[in-house]
Amino acid sequence: MKLAIIGAGKWGQALYHAYSQNNDVVIHSRTAREIENFVSLEEALSREYLVMAIPAQFAREWMEKNFEDRGQKILVAAKGIETSTGAFLNDIYGEFVPNERLAFISGPSFAAEVQKSLPTALMISSTNAQLAQTYADHLPDFIKGYISDDVVGAEVSGAYKNVIAIAGGVCDGLGLGNNARAALISRGLVEMTRFGVAFGAKTETFLSLGGAGDLFLTASSTLSRNYRVGLGLAKGKNMDEILQELGEVAEGVPTAKALYKIAKEKEIYLPIAQEVYSMIEEGKDPLQSVKDLLLH
Repeated sequence: MKLAIIGAGKWGQALYHAYSQNNDVVIHSRTAREIENFVSLEEALSREYLVMAIPAQFAREWMEKNFEDRGQKILVAAKGIETSTGAFLNDIYGEFVPNERLAFISGPSFAAEVQKSLPTALMISSTNAQLAQTYADHLPDFIKGYISDDVVGAEVSGAYKNVIAIAGGVCDGLGLGNNARAALISRGLVEMTRFGVAFGAKTETFLSLGGAGDLFLTASSTLSRNYRVGLGLAKGKNMDEILQELGEVAEGVPTAKALYKIAKEKEIYLPIAQEVYSMIEEGKDPLQSVKDLLLH
């Protein structure tokens, strides 16, 4: 498989490591990196198969400025909802490439563990089952690949779990205990399912690797950037301070803003996402958010 990874953040480099085991892989990002097989954008776009590891909030701008359609197949590796428009990533990439050439990766997968070749299972979702299977079949031996045709379900669960992970970090940062975290994560699963079904997703997707699997992982570990945002909020830090300390993109922050906007427009009940938004955007006291969640 001749494949190019575009985006050399931690997840992009992890996928480069994974796909390089059995394939001819190059990598590119906007800033040059000292990585083996780092190539120019032109060379990357000449590959038949692409993996787009560009943060969700920059995907549209990157595609508008840089992408040239040469019939490439694309595996989207980012997770999130565009804050300015409320668009899902399949909507954004669908403006540049037909759906049958698009696939989306999800599932419980910390980049640091993939880099160490630790056992992992991932979901590849696409309306084109053959394309999903191709990307799954070329994963290395330490990654088990499953396929799905529920693109919307994969998109929603991949984006939403980051918001619940912020709440998970707040929960643990406040020392609320195991009972509270279990309640939060299970109710978070119900909430993101409600949201996804409103957009045509399948309920069973949220009980899969891409749904419950990724949620359980991300909402309970300091390896999660979004969880660490929640820990910072619990300590009373402001968002500028938290994000500066983090030094990385935490997709749950802009996604919480997008969910808040969509929930108001479509009248979808999203209490956890609402409280995360209030803490991030309005500086609401985390303990007050907990009290309000217990009342509703």
